[in-house]
Amino acid sequence: MTDFAKRRLLQIAAFGTVAASAALVGCSKKEEPKPAASAPAASAAAAPKPEPLKAAWVYVGPVGDAGWTFAHDQGRKAVEAEFGDKVKTTFVEKVPEGADAERVIRDLAAQGNKIIFATSFGFMEPMLKVAAEFPDVKFEHATGYKTAPNMRVYDARFYHDAYVSGIIAGGMTKTNTLGFVGSFPIPEVLRNINAFTLGAQSVNPKVKTKVVWISTWFDPAKEGDAAQSLINQGADVLLQNTDSTAVLQTAEKNGKFAFGWDSDMSAVAPKAHLASNMVYWGPYYKKAVKEALDGTWKGGERTIWGKPEGANDVIKLNDAIPADLRKKAEEAAAGLKAGTLNPFTGPILDSTGKERLAKGTGADQAWKDKVDFYVKGVDGKIPSGK
Repeated sequence: MTDFAKRRLLQIAAFGTVAASAALVGCSKKEEPKPAASAPAASAAAAPKPEPLKAAWVYVGPVGDAGWTFAHDQGRKAVEAEFGDKVKTTFVEKVPEGADAERVIRDLAAQGNKIIFATSFGFMEPMLKVAAEFPDVKFEHATGYKTAPNMRVYDARFYHDAYVSGIIAGGMTKTNTLGFVGSFPIPEVLRNINAFTLGAQSVNPKVKTKVVWISTWFDPAKEGDAAQSLINQGADVLLQNTDSTAVLQTAEKNGKFAFGWDSDMSAVAPKAHLASNMVYWGPYYKKAVKEALDGTWKGGERTIWGKPEGANDVIKLNDAIPADLRKKAEEAAAGLKAGTLNPFTGPILDSTGKERLAKGTGADQAWKDKVDFYVKGVDGKIPSGK
């Protein structure tokens, strides 16, 4: 083979090797797995869970009083059950009305509570003052009448229950003398005394009511002493506008009758217990907190609920109440719930004989807000001031 032919053969072989290598490289590229798709960008961090709404309650008595404060605390617990971890509740108990209340309310606002409930009439002025200092906080006051852009009032028609209890008392008394332990001579309490008496007179025109004032909402010793004083004056059926069970217990010790107030007290003195006058704060508290959560809360309002809204009821009637008397009480309760019965319908005379409401006239809220008298049949004079 000539040198030329050898060189030509080597060139062809070299060319083939290059071509084969190129083919192999091409095949290798086709068979390589595609680069793994880049991991998707980390999803945006989950939005942080909203902080719970901080809600606080200010109580004038102890939560275990089985009366007024206990009823409010049941309402607070109803809020916790309804909203779970959307809310964080707290309370301060046994807060005196006045300067101490102002300090406590201000401290709760400074701690970040966004809605605060003050649950006694005497907390009104302190709360009004603090509300002006914390415009971003929602303030709620029980049983008062003053409001502000970030403060509103809620109340219950306690006199609905007092009237029904009066019917029972008027039919059960043997002496025709009823007793009432009063806290402070404010319209709220005077309405209850008067409604109790009017209810009793509707079934027993001979009834008279005696009142002992103790100038406090919660003081078992004073409440018991007042109850004993009324019994000593001939009262054999008692009601109170105070917060403990002392009146009921005193009645049982003396073999008399009495009522539970604000809470179910039937187990405390079962022989003396004729019925319990209930107030349910849970429905309103749930409404208020829901509005605070969803941004629909509005200040400057006053809400007053009663039997029609399920805020009041008379429960656990004693078996000793005769069937016909029980029926009268139940009919009155039904009329109150339906809105067809107004306990304050004229003619209403005060204890001096002066007409305070004309015949056939039903009292409106403005009239009820200004009650400063005893109706005919209530003995004694109203002490001046609170």
